Amino acid sequence: MAVSPQHQRDVDAILARRHDNGADLWATPDGRLAKGSPFTTLDCLRLLHELGVPPDDPALVGATDLVWRAWRDDGRFRLAPGAIYPCQTINATRTLAHLGHASDERLARTFEHLLATRHDDGGWRCLKFSYGHGPETGSSNPGPTLGALDAFRFTAHAPPGELDGAVDMLLRHWETRAPLGPCHFGIGTLFTQVSYPFGQYNLFFYVHVLSFYERARQDDRFREALRALRSRMVDGRLVVERSNPRLAALECGRKGVPNDLVTARYTEIVANVGRG
Repeated sequence: MAVSPQHQRDVDAILARRHDNGADLWATPDGRLAKGSPFTTLDCLRLLHELGVPPDDPALVGATDLVWRAWRDDGRFRLAPGAIYPCQTINATRTLAHLGHASDERLARTFEHLLATRHDDGGWRCLKFSYGHGPETGSSNPGPTLGALDAFRFTAHAPPGELDGAVDMLLRHWETRAPLGPCHFGIGTLFTQVSYPFGQYNLFFYVHVLSFYERARQDDRFREALRALRSRMVDGRLVVERSNPRLAALECGRKGVPNDLVTARYTEIVANVGRG
C-alpha cells in the first residue's frame, strides 16, 4: 500500500513533528513512547500506517524498533520508566499487530501473557486506582479490553471462544453505560460521537472491533450499538464528529467532512456484519 496524494500532506505534517517530544521518532529523551498524544510513537505509527505509509518506510522501521526495544521476556512492554501497566502492553501489541507483526514469536509470547492475565470478568484491568476503590473498580477497564480485542483479531493465537468473556464484558457495558474499571471508562454523549482516528474508547472504535467477533455480531446489544452508529450518518456517509484538537489541521481529523479512511473502516464493519 502506498500513500495516496490526498494523504501526503498529513503524512508530511506528522513526520515533521517527529522531534516534538524531545527525542527522535516522537519519543521523549527518557524513552517514553506513549507521551504527547496524539503525537506519540505508538499513535504516529498507527496513524501513518492508516494513511498508507508502508511498514518498510525508514521512519516506521525506526519507530517500530523503538517499540520492540521496549519488549520484555515475559511478554510485557515497558513504554516508560517505572511501573508497567496492562494498557501499555496492550497498546504496543495492537500497534505492532496493525503493522503486520502478529506472527512474530515475541508477540506470540505477549498474546500468551495477555491471555494469562485476564481479570475475572474476561477483560483487562490494572491496579492503579485513580478514582478510589468504589465497586465499579472491580470491573475490567473497557478501553484496554477493547484495545486487546483489536490486537487479537490479527491472530489465531486465542482458541475459539477464548475471548468470549472479554466480548461479553464490553457488551454488558453497553447496557450499564456507567463508568467502569479503575480508570472509569463510561458510555455517554462523547462516547456516541463519531471519533477518528481510532484510539479512544468510543462508539465507532467499539463497533469496528466487535464486528470482527462472531459472538458480538450475534448479540442484540451489538446490533443496537451498530444502529446507534448508523444514526450518526450524514447524507449516507459517516463523518468525524469528535477529534483530538491537535489533529484539527490534518485532513484525516477534520470534523464534518467526508473522509475516505472513515468510510473504509465503516465498510469493514458492514462486510463483517454481512458474514453473520
